[in-house]
Amino acid sequence: MSTDRFSLAGKRALVTGASSGIGRAVALGLAEQGASLVVHHFSDQDAAEDLARLLGGQTPVLEADFTQPNAAAAFADQALNAAGDIDILIWNAAIERRGPWNEVSPQTVADHVAANFAALLTVASRMLPPMTSRGWGRVVATGSIMATRPRAETIVYAAMKSAQLTAVRSIAREVASCGVTMNVVSPGAIEIEANADRYADQQFRSAVASKIPAGRPGRPEDLVGAYIYLCSDAAAYVTGADIPVNGGWSIGDAPVGQVSTPQ
Repeated sequence: MSTDRFSLAGKRALVTGASSGIGRAVALGLAEQGASLVVHHFSDQDAAEDLARLLGGQTPVLEADFTQPNAAAAFADQALNAAGDIDILIWNAAIERRGPWNEVSPQTVADHVAANFAALLTVASRMLPPMTSRGWGRVVATGSIMATRPRAETIVYAAMKSAQLTAVRSIAREVASCGVTMNVVSPGAIEIEANADRYADQQFRSAVASKIPAGRPGRPEDLVGAYIYLCSDAAAYVTGADIPVNGGWSIGDAPVGQVSTPQ
């Protein structure tokens, strides 16, 4: 198979939640394959601008808080005005607020629904019609192992990741015949800037690593290949899929007594 099938030259990608972690790694990976980028962040302008410098050229940097009313619609219009056609939408932005399941506030529920579910629908409703008209488009959402292995302290986050998968699959049926694919990449335990303090605790790191068949937590770069594949022509016949990238955790905890060397 020619590596040209993985080229994204001439494609414009919008990556939400791009200032750090998975979003940043995916943005850089798409750029390596030739895509031009539009990057989104919330409250992390310096990191987003640093990424834009690495991407080179005139990479638009947009900010939006998707928990706010009408923010997603305004953001979608801003992105289209700044960049023109968007060929690839990477929906990575999300919030995660942990706590006892029986103490979840109505505001926490509302914010998760807005940022982790409704915003994707709103932005997709703006981005997909031009994709279908052109006969080519890719939407890849960042899911989570919690959609299938939920925990009580992340009950709303997990529920919204499950809802996101259902939404992606529902819309994928409608647009597949127009050359547009929609898929989900579901990470497991991934070490990023937001949880660096927790992973700095060797006891915590060892506890996590001991559960994962691969013997270690993941890194953002472990996920990039799945996104590149799903965005490329090589995956033109893949839609409605949920690809787990979690070191085997989704097939069960590591065997008891497995020796792991946390890295």
